[in-house]
Amino acid sequence: MERMSAVPVTSPPLPPHAAAASFGQRLPFWDNARWIAITLVVIGHAILKLIGESDTAYVAYLFVYAFHVPVFVAVSGFFAKSGPPGARQLQRLLTDLVLPYVIFETLWTTLRWALGAPFQLDYSSASWTLWFLLALLFWRGLLPYLVLLRYPLLFSIIMSVGAGYVDQIDSTFALSRTIGLLPFFVFGWKLRQWHVTGRWLELGAGPVWRWRAAALTLFAAVYAICAVFIEDLRDLRVRRFLLYDEGYALFGYDQIWAGGIRLGLMILAFGLIVAFLLLIPRRAVWFSTLGTATMYIYLLHSVVLYPLRETTLLDGPQPGWALPALIVLSVLISLGLSQPIVKRVFRPLVEPRARWLFRPTAATPTGTIVLPHSDRK
Repeated sequence: MERMSAVPVTSPPLPPHAAAASFGQRLPFWDNARWIAITLVVIGHAILKLIGESDTAYVAYLFVYAFHVPVFVAVSGFFAKSGPPGARQLQRLLTDLVLPYVIFETLWTTLRWALGAPFQLDYSSASWTLWFLLALLFWRGLLPYLVLLRYPLLFSIIMSVGAGYVDQIDSTFALSRTIGLLPFFVFGWKLRQWHVTGRWLELGAGPVWRWRAAALTLFAAVYAICAVFIEDLRDLRVRRFLLYDEGYALFGYDQIWAGGIRLGLMILAFGLIVAFLLLIPRRAVWFSTLGTATMYIYLLHSVVLYPLRETTLLDGPQPGWALPALIVLSVLISLGLSQPIVKRVFRPLVEPRARWLFRPTAATPTGTIVLPHSDRK
């Protein structure tokens, strides 16, 4: 089985960009993808309260949710290691995922208690966005074993579709989303095996723009379908399928063909992931450096949006400018949480080194959590 850390001897020489990606050097392309992907996550969360009263907001919501979480997961999978985990990898699971989860779950429980809710510290039920840390912990741990199979992507798809028929697979330890979104993590890993980065970055301008035209056409078609059939999509509860967080029967789909809907949406998402990456700037741009702060944006944006989510400010019908205003606000939040001062202040919470937890001879620094990078020395 081919591994990310080595290229088979029989493979043809890789172009420079592919070699750089294979051996851990930073590429602006992936930093750009990280920042845009996390900004779309912020937008999706920000406009949620509008979708009940506004078809326009619901169209935007379904359009974004059709691909933004799959993209986020796939980019994480691209940088995942599929070799047998060593001591450093196991430590990274603790410092990058387990400790931030415990820290932020405790903080969320304390915040809710301070606002009048009972103090119930339950680490089996992830608060809001924290499900991703649990899912990523599972995906990283499972990948070295999953890739031993001949067709890991196909197997992960079967797991995802099949899980929707089991009502007992629920949100406990984010298990439903973990299994449901697993194919996108494996798909991201496969993109690296196929050396798509090097081939794409070496492609000439003419072919690039033809591919981008096709990507724009796909996105436009998906948006148009959402806009034209929005009432039907609302009645069909398509949004519930896009969340991957519960069994089909729990939202009214107890028919045997319900898994076909998840499969269809998954195949569409695979295409949209590729289309998204085709539209990402290939070279360094003004926001490239912001791609190193994805975990800070991910964990902290929910705190910023919490007042909008929990108050009645966005309840009921809203003026037409509310949707674009929230989109602009989301971009500003993503920009703000990308700043170096935020990383300096919140690093002990987001990237705890926890040297006290390990033997002195085994201590290693940590890196970015959700979309890994290598800027930590």
